[in-house]
Amino acid sequence: MSLDDKATKPHDRLAQALAADMDQVNALIRARMSSEHAPRIPEVTAHLIEAGGKRLRPMLTLASARLCGYEGPYHLHLAATVEFIHTATLLHDDVVDESTQRRGRPTANLLWDNKSSVLVGDYLFARSFQLMTEANNMRVLNILANASAVIAEGEVLQLTAAQDLRTTEAIYLQVIRGKTAALFSAATEVGAVLAGVPEEQIKALYDYGDALGIAFQMADDLLDYGGSTAEIGKNTGDDFRERKLTLPVIKAVAKADAEERAFWTRVIEKGDQREGDLAQALALMARHGALEATRAEALAWSERARHALRLLPEHPLREMLSDLADYVVARLR
Repeated sequence: MSLDDKATKPHDRLAQALAADMDQVNALIRARMSSEHAPRIPEVTAHLIEAGGKRLRPMLTLASARLCGYEGPYHLHLAATVEFIHTATLLHDDVVDESTQRRGRPTANLLWDNKSSVLVGDYLFARSFQLMTEANNMRVLNILANASAVIAEGEVLQLTAAQDLRTTEAIYLQVIRGKTAALFSAATEVGAVLAGVPEEQIKALYDYGDALGIAFQMADDLLDYGGSTAEIGKNTGDDFRERKLTLPVIKAVAKADAEERAFWTRVIEKGDQREGDLAQALALMARHGALEATRAEALAWSERARHALRLLPEHPLREMLSDLADYVVARLR
């Protein structure tokens, strides 16, 4: 089931509840992605930002701030900050991964070039820091600055671990905590910090974002071996072709016999991939229950996210966030 499937509702209900705020965030994004001297910046940025993304991360900031009773204007700045950080990382990721498709469209590096993608990504990072300082809250600045560092660290760790069959599930978790969950947890945490709620509620929203991000990434990694291109916004099997050691592969490698390990060494470590190898990889994952075990873990992280919200006050937005935790793994059920 697609994240965009209207039958699943939670994302749409959240978007509807936050529509007025999101309109202002979108206006702020458009204003701040402009450049007086370098027209390529808004061209490249608009290609990605206007591509129909779900705006999930900025909505998490808006929702957490509203849930915690915040009534000021700066949740808008922080939501735009989160979206700029996310967009910057996507531009850089597509260069690193040599990707050709993002959200069902050609990537910016394919339409323009790698240099443009890297430099516009740098510009958006700089813009994000300008935006976050406007909230005039050092704790918020610290959270978002730390998240930016953790995201970059996670990407570098993935570079070194991606084609190494010694990569463990613990290292995988560290990678996805960096590349995905760090921005989810920062997005929810800063909304609570801005509202000035008690520490246990700030921690609850951090834990919610962390678990939601992990569930989201595990689901995405699993769907690479069984979802449709429309569901995942990229080509099915891309992770295999890019020799990424995601959780389904790690679990299959851990149970591999000598012959199977030789196969994984050839296709992942050596990059010698041949026709029929993806089907063989899927067969090995099925043989060792790797896909089902990954699915179970994603669902467990989704439940952790829902559980974290119990410390928050009753509110329609809390119910929507709880439903969202189910929503990100709905495609796996």
